[in-house]
Amino acid sequence: MIDTSFHTFTEHLRQRLQKPLPGESAHKKMASASRLRLNVKPNERTRRSAVLICFYPYQNSIFLPLILRPQYDGVHAGQMAFPGGRMERFDENLTRTALREAQEEVGIRVTDVKILGLLTELFIPPSNFYVQPVVGMLPYRPDFYPDPREVEAVVEVDLETLLDETIVGDSQIDVRGVLVDAPFYQIQGQRVWGATAMMISELLMVLAS
Repeated sequence: MIDTSFHTFTEHLRQRLQKPLPGESAHKKMASASRLRLNVKPNERTRRSAVLICFYPYQNSIFLPLILRPQYDGVHAGQMAFPGGRMERFDENLTRTALREAQEEVGIRVTDVKILGLLTELFIPPSNFYVQPVVGMLPYRPDFYPDPREVEAVVEVDLETLLDETIVGDSQIDVRGVLVDAPFYQIQGQRVWGATAMMISELLMVLAS
């Protein structure tokens, strides 16, 4: 049973993130069939990126924001994700990348974010990115100011929803005209799948340990 008082929760998570992570075993639970079958590896053109998984207290619960990407001519169009993006030359590290991108995409005041730790880096073959999930917390519910070029909507997800095993499904998902067999989390009418679902899987496994 996870203690949902915010301080206790974040302190437990911070301590747990200092220990060995489940990594690939957690990722495989929510990986698409094509990813498991093809087993594509990073190469010399792979770029680094980072996302921010940021918890905050609200209405006697614990929340984190996901974003819905707008429709555009790209591999991640219309998908659910964590705020984040590619590492720039001026970013001193990937934690800075995650914070900067979260500020740019949804307006989070990054000077107020406390970093709790890191999850396992994850390779995303369609975009050839190696993404570092950075876990943090805010002591308050932020005001969101989504950048309309990169964010169609901010979806606030409470911890109880993520812990509900009935939100897990498996289906064929249409990706730019190609049907992909993939497990997903059904959250507020949206299917969260792919790399984001794999990160959530590891996060949940960490919280349960």
